Amino acid sequence: MSAGHSHDHVHVSLGAGARHRGRLALVLGLTAVFLVVEVVTALATNSLALLSDAGHMLTDVLGLALALTAIELAGRHAVRRPEGARNTGHTYGLYRLEIIASFCNALLLFGVAGYVVVESIRRIGSTPDVTATPMLVVAVAGLAVNVVAYLVLREGARESLNVEGAALEVLADMVGSAGVIVAALLLMVFGWTWADAVFGLAIGVWILPRAWRLGGRSLRILLQAAPAEIDLDAVSNDLGSLDGVVDVHDLHVWTLTSGMDTASVHLVVAASTDHHAVLDQARDLLVTRYEIGHATLQVEPSDHRGCDEIGW
Repeated sequence: MSAGHSHDHVHVSLGAGARHRGRLALVLGLTAVFLVVEVVTALATNSLALLSDAGHMLTDVLGLALALTAIELAGRHAVRRPEGARNTGHTYGLYRLEIIASFCNALLLFGVAGYVVVESIRRIGSTPDVTATPMLVVAVAGLAVNVVAYLVLREGARESLNVEGAALEVLADMVGSAGVIVAALLLMVFGWTWADAVFGLAIGVWILPRAWRLGGRSLRILLQAAPAEIDLDAVSNDLGSLDGVVDVHDLHVWTLTSGMDTASVHLVVAASTDHHAVLDQARDLLVTRYEIGHATLQVEPSDHRGCDEIGW
């Protein structure tokens, strides 16, 4: 029996999110500074819509800080270590921290959205004293900050679930700021005090399904489920159709972090089959057809026994 490992297109040394560390840091700085402005104004104007937007901006700050921390720790424990460096025991590095950060972001989003929904419902029908002009000015400034932040993060969101989580929070904040602007204008022009609570409620409801989607994707990776876009039956059939392969079993495919899919599988081959040729074919198939750049392939002769004794 022999085992081989394919390492073509091996994951980037620090993960997809690390390429956007500078952008995350820039957005974190912008968001943190404006958060202070928004909280002070929300308390001064008694605006629930503005306070809900500030609460969501707080989750942005915490989420971005989590994302950056995860990227930094993942880099310190990268799989590829310098020659002679001590093995820390993290055989897959700490890339998964980026997914944990995105899951925490989803939980923060749920918490803020839930609070806003409950508080908005409580306020509907009351006539709170809300000061519209400062509320409008700060909301416009907040929208501008969020637009800049989203444009900075948009490219990285396509590559990293961690960065996508941060971008999603900024996008939700953008919508929140727009809602606050509309509520402030309605209050100024028509004197509709209920607009503040109604738009606060709308912002909270808008956030919830997006938080659910982010949390679900993150949890799927944490549970080591196969990527949704990969058909395991198709992978097994394709590997089984390779020359000399007579059986495929113990196939596992999972995602380590964004852009890092990995697999392990046992390939049973006829006794006279060239194992090296099977390894090469299987490696190339996984890379070119399924974009799985890191795979552990165990090639077993058909007369080998004992592999099926594993109890789980």
